[in-house]
Amino acid sequence: MTAPSQNTRPAVVLLSGGLDSATTAAIAQRQGFTLHALTFDYGQRHAAELDAARRVAKHLDAASHRWITIDLRAFGGSALTDDISVPKDRPAMVGAKPFMPQPDAVVANEAEIPVTYVPARNTIFLSYALALAEVIGCGDIFIGANAVDYSGYPDCRPGYLQAFEQMANLATKAAVEGREVTIHSPLIDLTKPEIIRKGLDLGVDYSLTHSCYDPDTTGRACGRCDACLLRTRAFEQLGMTDPATVPVGPSDITSSSTLGPMPTTHLPQCQRTPAPPYPGT
Repeated sequence: MTAPSQNTRPAVVLLSGGLDSATTAAIAQRQGFTLHALTFDYGQRHAAELDAARRVAKHLDAASHRWITIDLRAFGGSALTDDISVPKDRPAMVGAKPFMPQPDAVVANEAEIPVTYVPARNTIFLSYALALAEVIGCGDIFIGANAVDYSGYPDCRPGYLQAFEQMANLATKAAVEGREVTIHSPLIDLTKPEIIRKGLDLGVDYSLTHSCYDPDTTGRACGRCDACLLRTRAFEQLGMTDPATVPVGPSDITSSSTLGPMPTTHLPQCQRTPAPPYPGT
């Protein structure tokens, strides 16, 4: 765990429980921010990540950790929130050559964006983070977006984050009164191995994290979705074994590819515990 600085200023950190968000939180802490973690239970099939978010927040001694429940399954439209199979062993994710699309390129073919894209997810999450930041008197929001080793999501690109920051500073009372907000995306131009190396330098325990889009009913990673393949390849490039993602064959897993009721066995605290109050309120 990276040592927090004294007399730090607050930052809202979007904390999913995955590798990128854990590293981002550690970077914010090292930069002298007090962490106010924000996690979303949005009906995702990989709900095991919520337990991971709780573990990471505890590991980093977050000053507060709020859980927000929103039901994006009401809209669907994604393999993570609808009855759509999670892609496995996609050619773009398999092999030694890194998947590195142009960050701000216009996606000409909708098929290039995988069905694990959740419509407007980062816009929704950042909007909640913006509201929380305004309430607690905070001008800094951290998000673990990455535009290098990623699945091709349009809301992970630098241009999108810059546009959101511009919008945020036009849309809030705090900004109008002189306290503008900065959207920090410290991983935006790093490869996945570089992200892991930076996190290890900061003391991140990646065994606490979870990235798999399609874990089995015990929370075990599938080893074959985009998130698993990106993680596995990155650790291999560093000469390491991913402590959290263990690839398994299709005959060895109980897949949740048909999305039924979300399992709750992993998440009693995440789903039931009220968000802790901000200190001093």
